[in-house]
Amino acid sequence: MDAKKFAKEWIDSWNSHDLDDIMKHYSEEIEITTPMLKLAAGIESGSIQGKEEVRAYWEKALTKIPDLHFELVEVTSSIDSVALYYKSVMNKMAVEVMFFDENGLVNKMIAHYTDL
Repeated sequence: MDAKKFAKEWIDSWNSHDLDDIMKHYSEEIEITTPMLKLAAGIESGSIQGKEEVRAYWEKALTKIPDLHFELVEVTSSIDSVALYYKSVMNKMAVEVMFFDENGLVNKMIAHYTDL
């Protein structure tokens, strides 16, 4: 996998606000863990699983943040995973670690933010 190519496509998808384009990167079993779930949706565990549930959450998030824009700073890679460092919502810096399944789709994502 080309980590830089993936990172560019992922950032471009989010900046397009096209939910179908965003979701093409994720498997049906996607599990996300992010403090944004606790902050924005009141989900204490900070995790949700399944493409439908993740899509519904992100649809609400894109509606609440119509000017969402990410700026990629750096991308790193490992075995079947990447970590993207980028400027996120509310001018927060984020590190998002994504793990890929055998089909090259993200099946687990963990997001880290500065000072939430």
